[in-house]
Amino acid sequence: MAAFDAIVIAGGQAPMFTFESAHDLHKKFVEFYEAGKIAAALCHGVAILRYARLSNGEPLVRGKTVTGFAKVEEDFADNAVWSAGYLPREKHLMPWRIEDEMKKLGANYIQAGLWRGYAVRDGNLITGQQNFSGEETARLLVETLGR
Repeated sequence: MAAFDAIVIAGGQAPMFTFESAHDLHKKFVEFYEAGKIAAALCHGVAILRYARLSNGEPLVRGKTVTGFAKVEEDFADNAVWSAGYLPREKHLMPWRIEDEMKKLGANYIQAGLWRGYAVRDGNLITGQQNFSGEETARLLVETLGR
């Protein structure tokens, strides 16, 4: 970890299914954060914050302003697969919603609207809303590293 100034967690849909059991990743993300290094996550990669606990046991995200894949975007995706007949209406693409979980954990969740590029920094935590937010997330990362 000493050789790196930041950890960046990418998105895609897999984190929603695989991060629950990625205990080493939870630990490494928190290590970067608690060391004052940048801990960043983008899109569904923000799922890491559902599991990341500080060394005192508190959720890392509690009291932080964050973004991540928004409910309005999850609804859009669900409607697309329902309309195409790929899933029945009682099924959702994702097993849970980032926006809901962040709020449950005590975060101030914010978003820019459907498919808008957006990222937010709270101290050394950087989060990007979704796949169209890569540039905004990278810009915050570079700006923060430059300080």
